[in-house]
Amino acid sequence: MTIQADLLAAIDTYFEAIHHCDVAKLNAVFHPQSSLFDADNGTVFVEPIDSFSRDVAGRLSPASKGQALKAEVLLIDFLSPLSATVKIRIQAHQSVFVDHLGFVLGKDGWQIVSKIWHLESTVEATDQALGMSA
Repeated sequence: MTIQADLLAAIDTYFEAIHHCDVAKLNAVFHPQSSLFDADNGTVFVEPIDSFSRDVAGRLSPASKGQALKAEVLLIDFLSPLSATVKIRIQAHQSVFVDHLGFVLGKDGWQIVSKIWHLESTVEATDQALGMSA
């Protein structure tokens, strides 16, 4: 694979991990020292990946509820051949998130070293059942 194809494969792993609440895939795509950040409530919230993994493990997955995977890559910005910032949008249940994912290419392939996420919108359960997106 090429550098870009390998990165796209890692992004797909992230999408699958969130959609299926698959902690093994989540732990494969996130660097063990990574953290997640959010400021939607007016203060900076920081969560280490091990805490996020435990949280995901306890969730009901969108896939188990019959929700189709709704995710897209909005932007890939290569900072160098070994690092990139990726902007994505993903829906999980009624929540639509936009994430900025910081990826680095190391001995374990492309891994996320940081995630900044934002709750962009929510969709009504009836809209979701009809297959409509936000």
